[in-house]
Amino acid sequence: MLATILLPLCVFLILFNIMCRRPKNFPPGPTILPILGNILSLSLENPLKDFERLRKTYGNVYSVYLGPRPAVILNGVQAMKEALISKGTEFAGRPQDLYVNDTTNRKGVILADYGSSWKDHRRFALMTLRNFGLGKQSMEERILGETEFIINTLENSIGSTLSPQLMFHNASSNIICQVLFGKRFDYDDEFIKVIVRCFTENAKLANGPWAMLYDSLPMIRSLPLPFMKAFENVKTCQKHANQLLAEHKRTRIPKEPRDFLDCYLDELDKRRDDEDCSFSEKQLTMYALDIHFAGTDTTSNTLLTAFLYLMTHPDVQERCQEEIDEVLKGKAKVFFDDRKNMPYMQAVIHEIQRVANTVPLSVFHSTTKNTEVMGYSIPKGTMIIPNLTSVLHEEGQWKYPHKFNPENFLNDQGEFVKPEAFMPFSAGPRMCLGEGLARMELFLITVTLLRKFKFTWPEDAGEPDFTPVYGVTLTPKPYRMKIQLRAMQ
Repeated sequence: MLATILLPLCVFLILFNIMCRRPKNFPPGPTILPILGNILSLSLENPLKDFERLRKTYGNVYSVYLGPRPAVILNGVQAMKEALISKGTEFAGRPQDLYVNDTTNRKGVILADYGSSWKDHRRFALMTLRNFGLGKQSMEERILGETEFIINTLENSIGSTLSPQLMFHNASSNIICQVLFGKRFDYDDEFIKVIVRCFTENAKLANGPWAMLYDSLPMIRSLPLPFMKAFENVKTCQKHANQLLAEHKRTRIPKEPRDFLDCYLDELDKRRDDEDCSFSEKQLTMYALDIHFAGTDTTSNTLLTAFLYLMTHPDVQERCQEEIDEVLKGKAKVFFDDRKNMPYMQAVIHEIQRVANTVPLSVFHSTTKNTEVMGYSIPKGTMIIPNLTSVLHEEGQWKYPHKFNPENFLNDQGEFVKPEAFMPFSAGPRMCLGEGLARMELFLITVTLLRKFKFTWPEDAGEPDFTPVYGVTLTPKPYRMKIQLRAMQ
């Protein structure tokens, strides 16, 4: 009886030891446990401190096992540059069997694996975003137009306090909606409310404890556990996106595109006879939602971080306003080109992005071939986790790596400089395709609001808490702001 129990157990342990033994010259890491791998070494709520602890033990390139699956963690500028830039295509893949992939049915562009379909869709997105104003005055007008709705909301709260979370999420969403769908939505519109809610919930789920358990323990994936909520949310978003797509198909004039959806439908017409075409209507809905999420969540959370720090560092806010008043004196509105005459404002915005650390673990990569990094051998298909937190706070790369200080982006002459460790949008072939739009939004919105209002921390709000809520994106804890009108200069 004992033998019948022990024999299968011994066989299992031997097989596990063979399967989960680190390959020759693979990055080091903690001891691997049967079935669980190293998940007991990581906090399911927020593993960032654990990654830093392991880095101190094993170096800037180490490995952990998420269940039976190995993952290599990259830390520091040197390792990040070698992998994501110097060997960019070798590290440009995406894992295809994770929670986030399953919830999106492997559609879209952000999570697509490296290959011809991803290249076609990324190229199309960059070209279409550029054609619809990215980097041009028309995009500035869209952003400034949406900023007027923020101003109206703030004006209604002068002398009192306001919770800005929903306001910034709605504004960021509407800016990208105008590019994707050719329209903006009232802040109480059902589409905006549902999409923002679903995005917010999924962002928390995707890097939370249930997602890690889903990725580490495949046997639980069909159970009715909390991670199932993300599948429901994606279906809800797709239903709303399909309604917009149906409306576009009814009202479009071929070859006269009004927005991103029309451009994609035109591209579908051109490729209709191409049997190898990766473009499809099913791909389009998740593709648009992909870009919408990327263009909403990161920007809104960075804006929330911006005003949290500006309120709690009144000297920084005042110096920004002095520079804004001097440069914009006599002008009706700010333009993106004005940033060239605002070195301190640029330094503040970049420092906000650094401390916001909005996407702390980037989006997971995988290797497209057998390769090396920092002298270690990495087999094809290995999951790669770029720890952007380690770069944005790396000792020796910043004057003040562990505190908020715009001097991190100013030289001795007070000129704006950007250290190579500034990688909030990641780097290499998979760098965020919305970087240009995000930079424009952050500058135009922040400058416009600081020119018109003074923001202060409410007297009855207690001590500010700068610890963010962990998820796919780091989100500042909810707070309120007190608003006062400034005299226009």
